[in-house]
Amino acid sequence: MDMTEFLALAEELLAIPSTADRGAELERALEFALGVVGPGFTVERFESNGKPSALVYRGARRPRFRVILNGHLDVVPGTPEQFRPRRDGDRLFARGAQDMKLSALVQAMAFRDAPVTAPVGLQLVTDEEIGGYDGTAFQLRQGVSADFVVIGEYSGLRLVVESKGLLTARLRASGRAAHSAYQWLGDNAVLKVMRAIDGVLAVYPVATEEVWRTTVNVARVETGGTAVNQVPADATAWLDIRYTAEDRDFAGRTADEVATHIASLCPADVIVEVDRVEPPHRADEDGPDVAALRRAANAQGYSGDLLRKHGAADSRFYHQHGIDAVIFGIGGEGQHGPDEYANLTTVEPYYRALVEFLTALR
Repeated sequence: MDMTEFLALAEELLAIPSTADRGAELERALEFALGVVGPGFTVERFESNGKPSALVYRGARRPRFRVILNGHLDVVPGTPEQFRPRRDGDRLFARGAQDMKLSALVQAMAFRDAPVTAPVGLQLVTDEEIGGYDGTAFQLRQGVSADFVVIGEYSGLRLVVESKGLLTARLRASGRAAHSAYQWLGDNAVLKVMRAIDGVLAVYPVATEEVWRTTVNVARVETGGTAVNQVPADATAWLDIRYTAEDRDFAGRTADEVATHIASLCPADVIVEVDRVEPPHRADEDGPDVAALRRAANAQGYSGDLLRKHGAADSRFYHQHGIDAVIFGIGGEGQHGPDEYANLTTVEPYYRALVEFLTALR
């Protein structure tokens, strides 16, 4: 692997502001990655709700893949300066450096270079940061399938074999409007929602340190009232809940069952609406592909330790189809923050580990 060439390509890719609201830039990032792969492969293109994605493989017809390398090329919004990559020693700073344009670029190069005989696919998507429904999930609905999937999210060459489930819910309350000087004539809906939030957080308190349990984030509280001197007649709170497979209040439950559980923690006059419930992701820790990928990481001097991830990734869609998927990517820090960076010392070992893993496939 030529690091000088890689860094030039990486900086060019990182300079593309491929956020969800910029369709042309999403397309440009995808075409750039496909250009790195180069000719001699079949490129199957997909589009859903304006979000492009691609599947690259050898041969004229799409097979059931032995392994898919999955990478996303979209990023969360950032300042203009974050789309001007800069180096500081072994750190490359930019939006998307850690999450996960560099890993996706390495995946593209490993896919291109590895002398594989088994059917291997490269899946490039552009919507992971807004849910993944129009990229990975859409391709799965079109019949894409595999035995094993490597998601290139950052991991420092360790393997994430378990991720929390994800659900979003709303707490709604109605009251009665009145002049704020005459509170007894009104019924404050915001206070009802606040009491509901207190009830939920009493069971799922805000985490102040890393802990493997269900967490609830109060993402937003809104009311239709705009006047300060008015008692609000309506209020809504949005909750983002990340739950473990061991939490039977959420795991394996329907949206209606989850709504009933959350409602039991709230005042009776608060309505709970659950928008989506997505199950936790888990891969077979003892599976042969996990073992092979760990050996490849070990060969590069990395532990290949097994990890659990609090956030959700596109691996959950494969899990829902009964396909083992792990997260395995480069190192870095600052995901979604102002100082996001990739650890460049992990790039070549990551490339070599992927090539070794793919080459050994039967």
